[in-house]
Amino acid sequence: MPVLQIGGLVKRYGKKTAVDGVSFEVRGGEIVGLLGPNGAGKSTTFLCIAGLLRADAGTITWDGAVLGAQRGQTIALIPETPEVYPMLTVWEHMVFVAKSCRLEKGWEVRARTLLEGFSMSGERDILGSALSKGMRQKTLVAATVLAATPVILFDEPMMGLDPLGQRELREIIRGLREHGVAAMISTHMLDQAQAICDRVVILKDGRNIAAGTFSELQARSGIHANAEDVFLQLTR
Repeated sequence: MPVLQIGGLVKRYGKKTAVDGVSFEVRGGEIVGLLGPNGAGKSTTFLCIAGLLRADAGTITWDGAVLGAQRGQTIALIPETPEVYPMLTVWEHMVFVAKSCRLEKGWEVRARTLLEGFSMSGERDILGSALSKGMRQKTLVAATVLAATPVILFDEPMMGLDPLGQRELREIIRGLREHGVAAMISTHMLDQAQAICDRVVILKDGRNIAAGTFSELQARSGIHANAEDVFLQLTR
């Protein structure tokens, strides 16, 4: 399976080092959580991986090649604050992505399935400007998954979603495994991370402090408790 590899990533803002030598890997078909307290460097790490920020040091490769260096090597980032095109309908967002990414014939079936998975079939003709935050988030996720990029980064994807929307999103993210997608999720909702992720990487003050399955993190923390207690024990 292809592997997303982050090696010794460093990002500074003036004199402040936001990311300080972070290293981890995510295999295709794997879902990895990126956890940490506020200011740990999670969003900055994602922005560097996505190419929206230039790292000061370190390497970012996909399947052994520098990410984006070869044709077809693309990555998607779903930000914490969802933004959609105000004058495009939900369905027109799907059409826009399909044409921009030159998706193969038959993409409409997958697009409809994604919208059905989010209970949004009845909202396909609503303009982006009229969507609630939760509906914007669903539209953005559906369009991004439709694009079929090999790497998808979700930054706080559950924010703004009601309990049903969270469940629907969990199922869509789990479905990425079947397509060999390397998926990462940054979240403060530790129960959601435990329910979705195969492994997690924990950052604090811009550095790796722990990584592994939740069972492995329980063993490392020395307490066999829920995800929240284990996280607090490791980051205190």
